[in-house]
Amino acid sequence: MLKFEQYIQEISGSFQNTNWFEFSLNLLITAVLAGTLAWFYIKFGNSLSNRKRFARNFLPLALTTMLIITIVKSSLALSLGLVGALSIVRFRSAIKDPEELTFLFFTIGIGLAAGANQIVIAIVAFVVILIFLFVQAAINGKGVFKSTENMSVNISTSSKDMKAISDILSATFPLVELKRVDDSGDRMTISFVVEASSLAQIETARTKLMELDSASSLSFIEQRSIAV
Repeated sequence: MLKFEQYIQEISGSFQNTNWFEFSLNLLITAVLAGTLAWFYIKFGNSLSNRKRFARNFLPLALTTMLIITIVKSSLALSLGLVGALSIVRFRSAIKDPEELTFLFFTIGIGLAAGANQIVIAIVAFVVILIFLFVQAAINGKGVFKSTENMSVNISTSSKDMKAISDILSATFPLVELKRVDDSGDRMTISFVVEASSLAQIETARTKLMELDSASSLSFIEQRSIAV
């Protein structure tokens, strides 16, 4: 009974010592900043993945980070316990684009600042960083092609004239490299990597390849990580 009463007293003391107005305000501001960041990422991000789906993680990540920092900031024992707990956590989700990692760190930073009650710094840094990101997005533009894009071209055709196919691509793109050829008898699948600088080049290549074989199946896939 004594331990139970002591436990109740500790909970009551913790409840009374908590500045609930400050906590609620920080929680609200964190939610607003995370929501704004999610909108900015969807609007101006360049990631090829589903940005709307990925941006849904920003709000819970920021609020969870704030909650953890709020709990452990006043206790060395809890801080050490958190380090031990996190040491056994493994995250297996692959980050497909460095931009995704940047925005995740940005979101965590918002939560850290709010949890440490540095909300003014969080707001100022948030505004400044977003301005820089907006200027960068305006300079780079949001066109289909930024300058030169490496693209994977996959062609499935009944034509066996590889030279004609290669000549069409070479006449259209400044650089063409053959990567793979699969011959299944009645059809042949060929993979190239090309450098494309405009949508018109892709349309020209598509038109000429379809003239060579109207039953061809074509796919043009952006491959930023491929060097040609």
